[in-house]
Amino acid sequence: GDVSGYRADRVIDAQGGVIMPGFVDSHTHVVFGGSRVDEYAAKVSGQTPPAGVPVGITGTVATTRAATAEQLLQESSARVREMVNSGTTTLESKSGYGLDSKHELRLLETSQRLAETMPADIVSTYLGAHAFPADVEQDRYVDEVVDLIPEVAERGLAEFCDVYCDEGYFDLAQTARILSAGLDAGLKPKLHLDAYGHTGAAAIAIELGAVSVDHLNFTKDAELRALGDAGIAGVYMPCLEYSVAHSRPLDPRRVIDAGMELALATDICPGCWVTDMQLAVAMACRTGGLSVAQALRAATHGSARALGRQESVGSLKVGMQADVIVLDVARHEDVAYRIGRNAVTTVIARGAVVEGFLT
Repeated sequence: GDVSGYRADRVIDAQGGVIMPGFVDSHTHVVFGGSRVDEYAAKVSGQTPPAGVPVGITGTVATTRAATAEQLLQESSARVREMVNSGTTTLESKSGYGLDSKHELRLLETSQRLAETMPADIVSTYLGAHAFPADVEQDRYVDEVVDLIPEVAERGLAEFCDVYCDEGYFDLAQTARILSAGLDAGLKPKLHLDAYGHTGAAAIAIELGAVSVDHLNFTKDAELRALGDAGIAGVYMPCLEYSVAHSRPLDPRRVIDAGMELALATDICPGCWVTDMQLAVAMACRTGGLSVAQALRAATHGSARALGRQESVGSLKVGMQADVIVLDVARHEDVAYRIGRNAVTTVIARGAVVEGFLT
């Protein structure tokens, strides 16, 4: 529209710094309880984690179930504050550490409370199919995941439905059933795809019209091209691969070369406690071989595509939501070059300067 007559009531001096869209973090598990620091400390030194400490997804399920609703909100709010502090203005929030109907709903309700209280836009995803609980037969748990979908949709607790389809997790038939049930209820599909082995589930993503597929470590080039032809974004998480010492890191250039929109995310979770998209950009360049421009696009417009938000966030142009960050560096390449510091000095979310977070 015509803004020639607009007069600002506040002027922000960027002092020659970089001005860019707020970061969009398109894959996070930001709502959980507890920590797996003991597991991490043991593994990085080549040791077996001591008996009794939380290990893996099921370990976090136990600590998450044990937390009160207020503890979950407090711990998750602190992580979201860190994300906003480092320039993230839109983020996804998955459930997945409840693994039963009661606790999955509580995680989604926590995401809803975060969306109501945080300056960032929070996009909720139902990931009841994150893993199988140890005390429930697998097909019976799939029934429970599917049975919860209508309530999740009716209460507006999620926009997306996600499944972890991989070796040792949900198989092709289970994945198709859950995502189809979500689609029938109005939840758009996402997939954790081929992180630790090739599954062939790219075909399901294409058939059901997934918005994004995430991980892609073992996805074949022909499948990537087909996903690109279908307009499905591919989400790359170098911080996770670093944190878990992944044996086969994704080459994100394969995703771009296949014609897919590449998205970049932190994958903040108990196994990858990273809230800073600036670090994700730096790692995408050094460990993934991306140019800084490619990484920044993936961290903004690409991630917006992975959340179906590309018409409102992820770029600076007329008509877009005013999510803007100012950085105290002279060149955009400095975001990847000057590692280990927060370059963000101003965060504007939904057109308003975020006050009280940059502390």
